[in-house]
Amino acid sequence: MKKLGLIGFPLGHSFSKKYYLEKFDKEHITGVNYDLYSIADIQEFEKIFKDQDFYGVNVTIPHKINVLPYIQELSPEAEAIQAVNCIQIKHKASGPFLKGFNTDVFGFMESLKPLLEEHHKKALILGNGGAAKAVEYALNALHISYRFVSRTKTDTNLTYSELNAQLLNEYHIIINCSPVGTFPNIEDAPDIPYNHIGDKHLLYDLVYNPAETAFLKKGKNNGAKIKNGLQMLELQAEKNWEIWNEMS
Repeated sequence: MKKLGLIGFPLGHSFSKKYYLEKFDKEHITGVNYDLYSIADIQEFEKIFKDQDFYGVNVTIPHKINVLPYIQELSPEAEAIQAVNCIQIKHKASGPFLKGFNTDVFGFMESLKPLLEEHHKKALILGNGGAAKAVEYALNALHISYRFVSRTKTDTNLTYSELNAQLLNEYHIIINCSPVGTFPNIEDAPDIPYNHIGDKHLLYDLVYNPAETAFLKKGKNNGAKIKNGLQMLELQAEKNWEIWNEMS
């Protein structure tokens, strides 16, 4: 039995396991299994990739950066972001060869593209964690300029208190890369002036549970186009599958 899986810690509900097991069932894919591997210490990863049956893994927090020392090659986006969420494992005579990818970029970019209109030229990225780096890479590829927004002021970012009518009239894409509004805290929303959101705005939330976050509801109520992170995850998952099964 060939093995795939997700490494991270702690691992609770997993979109990935449910998605792949349903995919295997629906598409009559046999001889492969996908499971969860909750590892607190990244050194435990060695047992996984040295197992000859493993040919790929997904990586989630806190290991997207921790895995880098084990990887022999990085795709361009993973190299730029210095974070990996998908690893292809090839077993060679010299030992396992690991290549790292960041398919968050692909998932976000391909789910955003169909929504873009002529006036969508500038974006605000709410949050500055690992997910924000993938969004940043995708926006650069799409030639969309952006500013980061976070609670702490730096030379390169805005703070939430600086957001005003003038800025929101200039930045028509707003992407929530923070965990604010995630289940169970579904009443929470990023602290932006929603009264300045209108029908030219596109609000994208990387959160997918709940399907319509408070952030998205507030945007929709003011006429904005909205999108949650579910399709991003689905596109990312299919890209992972393609990477794991490409012929060497």
